[in-house]
Amino acid sequence: MKEKIITRTLKTVLMILVVSFIISGLSFAEKSDSKSPININQATVKELSALPGIAKKKAEAIIAYREKNGKFSTIEDIKKVEGIGKDIFEKIKDHIVLE
Repeated sequence: MKEKIITRTLKTVLMILVVSFIISGLSFAEKSDSKSPININQATVKELSALPGIAKKKAEAIIAYREKNGKFSTIEDIKKVEGIGKDIFEKIKDHIVLE
């Protein structure tokens, strides 16, 4: 009887872990496979956070930079934002535009 309870509990925990990994994988895929280019001169924190390598804090820094310095003239200008260097730019350059 005790073994059945332990087995059932382990199966439940395993199922929860599998579902969690699946959900995490879907979130990552959504983030890294952005279909529409994001206009960095108008994007919101949520939109910028969808870019690979850009979390909420960096998205907020992009907007703060934009508000202080005006619109970006080239997509490369995003590297002027603190915390966005060559590596992150390489990840996002195909997902960003200016309009």
